[in-house]
Order: sequence, then C-alpha cells, then structure tokens
Amino acid sequence: MDLEQLFLKRQSTREYSDRPVPREELERICRLARLAPSAVNSQPYKLHIVTGGKAKEFCKYVQILGSNRWASGCPAFIAIEQGKPAVVERLGQRLLKTEFVPIDIGIAAAYIVLAAENDGVQSCILGMRDEKGIAKFLGAPEGTKYPLVIALGYAPEGYPVREKNRRPFGEAVDVTE
Repeated sequence: MDLEQLFLKRQSTREYSDRPVPREELERICRLARLAPSAVNSQPYKLHIVTGGKAKEFCKYVQILGSNRWASGCPAFIAIEQGKPAVVERLGQRLLKTEFVPIDIGIAAAYIVLAAENDGVQSCILGMRDEKGIAKFLGAPEGTKYPLVIALGYAPEGYPVREKNRRPFGEAVDVTE
C-alpha cells in the first residue's frame, strides 16, 4: 500500500474481533516504532506490550470515568512509559521552555499506529488512562508515567473505513516563499 493510502485507511478503531494479534506481530510493530526520531536521539520511552489474558485485565486502566467501554474486547495494548530526557535535551528544554519528551512520545505513537495499519492491524490511541493503575499492573515504581496507551487488534468483518473530515488545505497549510 502506498503512503497516501495508508494515511487514508488508518483510523481510530473502536471495535475488535476476538482474533488475537500474534506476539511476533506486536514485536515487529515495536521494532519499527523504535526507528522514530526523538530529540538528540534520546528515545525517552519504553514500550510495554500487553496481550492475551493480561489484556483482559489491563483494559480497566483505560476505561476510567466510563470511557472506552469497547476496550474490553481489545486483544492487545501497547503502553508507552515516559522516560527522562537526555542531559542535552534538558538544557534545550530550559533554554526554549519546551518539553521534548511528550513530542517524542507522540512521534513514536504515530509510528506504532502506522506500522500496525500497514500490517493490517487496527489501532486506537488512548489518552484516558489510570497511570497509577498501569504502573502497579506493570510492576513499575509509583509515579511512573504512561502518557499514551494504544489499543491494537483486528477490526471485525465489515467495519467501515470512515472518510477523513479535515479542514480545507488552505486553512491547514500556509506557504511562505
């Protein structure tokens, strides 16, 4: 599939078949995500694959305040653990008053969902989550941050690919020559 078709097909899928995503496929997606660029190549995150019976337990951590009820049927998740910025990156953050780690995590998440879609695995990036619960579930120290969780699986037969509803090009893009 060419890149434009991949971008047009990838969407937030909120219904999954009961077909499991093979561990090898999830590892491949994470290997490709590791190629994402990051500020000073700091790669300030760790990817946690949750699958099988553990995914059924994990889903409650993305269903807070009644959100993401559909996640109960999701066969796999990737939780992105936030790491510390590199020393050089910290200096740049102070100078520019900008945090690069959240940007790097967003780029990695984009790589994850596009790698998954390219291999026929659908996804949904989840911001609603219980970070304390996730840390405890994964055996991480209290205070460990998980800014994004990605649900992964196979859409059921007939799940529609929605048309993209985006602002007109001229409103979204400005060219200065």
